[in-house]
Amino acid sequence: MTNEQRAESLIAELGFDFKKIDKKRIISLIEKEIDDFQEGSSEYIRLLCGYLYCLGDESDVALLEKAKYGINFDVGCMIDGEWIDSLANRKVQYPILSREELIQAFVDYYSGFEAEEYD
Repeated sequence: MTNEQRAESLIAELGFDFKKIDKKRIISLIEKEIDDFQEGSSEYIRLLCGYLYCLGDESDVALLEKAKYGINFDVGCMIDGEWIDSLANRKVQYPILSREELIQAFVDYYSGFEAEEYD
């Protein structure tokens, strides 16, 4: 199963009702993915980090940073730095969207997400 297919499958399972998604499970999946990253698209780890952002708080910043900076350059580019800055309540030089806007952007991006078909 490709990383895009894994992402599509997880979205189908969890959806976007963040009150019903188990944060501990998301953390566990991120930790597992960091330890054993599957090469290819970074969509799955990005999705997991997005879920954690939507569910998380400042205590989750270190794990998001580990995922963003600790796997490879491509993953680092895919995981939104705004998620980290927002959770960390950092004062940044660029305009940052509100938490609600960032969550809505995440939901909009992944609503209807379909994995690429490969032959």
